[in-house]
Amino acid sequence: MKNQKGFSLIELLIVVVIIGIIAAIAIPNLLAARRSANEGSAISSLRTLHGAQMTYAATSGNGQFAGTAGAVGVTAMTDMAAVNLVDGVLATGTKSGYAFVGDRTAASTTVPATFYFSAIPTAGSGLTQTGTRRFGIATAGVIVAEAGSLTTHYDATTIGTGTPLAN
Repeated sequence: MKNQKGFSLIELLIVVVIIGIIAAIAIPNLLAARRSANEGSAISSLRTLHGAQMTYAATSGNGQFAGTAGAVGVTAMTDMAAVNLVDGVLATGTKSGYAFVGDRTAASTTVPATFYFSAIPTAGSGLTQTGTRRFGIATAGVIVAEAGSLTTHYDATTIGTGTPLAN
């Protein structure tokens, strides 16, 4: 009986505790890295949407931006996808844990055409949180961010209240 080989119960418990400690340290960092990557993707997508709107107005739009004026949603993105300015994933309005909407105003003889896009996290709280800030971009091309309201999109009037990104 004395010459049995293998690990004792205490040794196995010590290994399980060590694995648990490593997981407790690594998982929050992994979730934070994922949220950061989602936010980076949202910023990049807003830059893509801005460039695509400018290209659309200069080529297919005859001076007007894509989408239906006054119709907040994804119509601008689907119009731009139809002429291959944005990819099909972004045209659905959801990408990398963020939901996107946009709107535009039509040009008149006295007022130029304008547009904006907004992005909020699809899960704004809890363990599955996909981001910690909402983002927006308007015709001027300045991306703004805010950590406050993660459930409400920017609109044409509130997009100016966001804090411009530093870079």
